[in-house]
Amino acid sequence: MYNRRLEIKFLIAAILVIASVSVSKAQTTDALGTYTPYSLFGIGDIEKQGTAFNRGMGGIGVGVRDNRFINYANPASITERDTLSFMLDFGLNQKNFYNTDGDVESGYNTANMQNIIFTAPLYKKSALIVGVTPYSSVGYKFRSVETDKELVSKYGNIEYQKYGTGNISQLFVGAAMNITKNFSLGAEFIYYFGALNRYSNVLFTSDASTRDINTGWDYDINAVSGRIGAQYFGNIAENTVLTIGATYRMESNLSGDYTRYACTTSSSQIDTVSFSSAPGYKVQIPTEFSAGFSIKKRDKWLVGFDYVRQDWQDSFFGETPGVDFKPSAASSFRAGFEYIPNRYDIRYYLKRVTYRIGAYYDQTYVNLNGRQVNAAGFTLGMSMPIFRWYNALTWSVDLGQRGSLKDDMVKENYVQVNINFNLHDMWFIKKRYQ
Repeated sequence: MYNRRLEIKFLIAAILVIASVSVSKAQTTDALGTYTPYSLFGIGDIEKQGTAFNRGMGGIGVGVRDNRFINYANPASITERDTLSFMLDFGLNQKNFYNTDGDVESGYNTANMQNIIFTAPLYKKSALIVGVTPYSSVGYKFRSVETDKELVSKYGNIEYQKYGTGNISQLFVGAAMNITKNFSLGAEFIYYFGALNRYSNVLFTSDASTRDINTGWDYDINAVSGRIGAQYFGNIAENTVLTIGATYRMESNLSGDYTRYACTTSSSQIDTVSFSSAPGYKVQIPTEFSAGFSIKKRDKWLVGFDYVRQDWQDSFFGETPGVDFKPSAASSFRAGFEYIPNRYDIRYYLKRVTYRIGAYYDQTYVNLNGRQVNAAGFTLGMSMPIFRWYNALTWSVDLGQRGSLKDDMVKENYVQVNINFNLHDMWFIKKRYQ
């Protein structure tokens, strides 16, 4: 007999874990949501989309359909579901960064809530999706000291600091419908919101008579956009399905309030040197196109490939002093594979586990000194069934590298761990026994 109490306890425990992480992050004012020097540019580090289900397979999902997991990489995919199935997915991620810049090395760890997504059936072959996920993040810390002997002799020790925090999140509401037996169409409304903050300080650490100089800008963001997706799927052999998918994200202008300031400080007072605030400041998020396919042997294996392109060359970000930064066209190539030994085995648990592997190559929108910053990595993942076949704890590990030591760039190695709780129909099951 199905043990409902255990599922409820599991849900409560998961919520408590998320709440504790969120509170701890809120209480730590110096904590960064991400940590990469490449978030210094533009709107920061663009987050990889998808849950641990997608990320364990290199990030594929545009051409993937699965009734066990929420795949928001393509809104058309949510029609692949049990007719009466309500699905909830929420996740956490842990990022570990290790950066090398010449002889200087640094590391940082972050932990964040990754997503909350809900889907539900609508009329016949249609479904609804609602979710909140991150879109981009800013997180960096730079520190250096003055080495000019003349300046040091005159003002004492001088320390330079650069610091950035913030993120842009996306709230999306969408629906999808099977137009025909083999074709699904979906659409989403997207609302971007968040704040980006960047600071630059000059500290005279050994001369109390000289005022420190603090400059910074704050950017409060909101914008709307939309996305459409389509999938065609059909049998190419017995129990083997080919799915071809594509998505199109519409262009959007991030607008909001832009504040820039400069001030001098001493131990006793703060004097504002300049202050300006301008509503309606805009940064463009360009259109995004993606295409992908997968071949799936029902309840056994899946292999797939995705391509994503987004051209940022005409987006305006303003100048980054001291750095030749120009936005570039971003492209991503992703491949993934999953395997289930025996989904319905009642004797051996490990045979019911889904195993995943994948790889990706990203050309980011960051171009420094005429050289585009690229990233590559491989991924691993598992889905571990809980209580019933459809409920699962899914995790993924992303081992990657971005940038290089050439052309005065930073070489970045990272490990990202994602954990997602996949819950099905938990509050909507009718009791068989009274």
